[in-house]
Amino acid sequence: MGYEARAHATPQDRRRTQETSAAAEPAEEAAVLVGGPADGTRIRVAGRPSVVQITYPCELDGPAGGARADALYVYRRDPRVESEPLRYGVDPASP
Repeated sequence: MGYEARAHATPQDRRRTQETSAAAEPAEEAAVLVGGPADGTRIRVAGRPSVVQITYPCELDGPAGGARADALYVYRRDPRVESEPLRYGVDPASP
């Protein structure tokens, strides 16, 4: 099964990105996911989002009328890592 990744920027991330010049921070950076079902997966992120959301599709037992089910995992950026690859660890409180 594949997965889908989404990065969410918080208001603090947006402010920091706006305050930092484009020359000082690359548009995209390499990151690695640590722990959970996507352990070791390498991704590219823009603007150093504080959270990356990973979803895996779930199989449905019967007709769903167009609905789908996904398992959701949240990975949080490790603020101690300042150079590439950035590190995102699985949040144990993920549903």
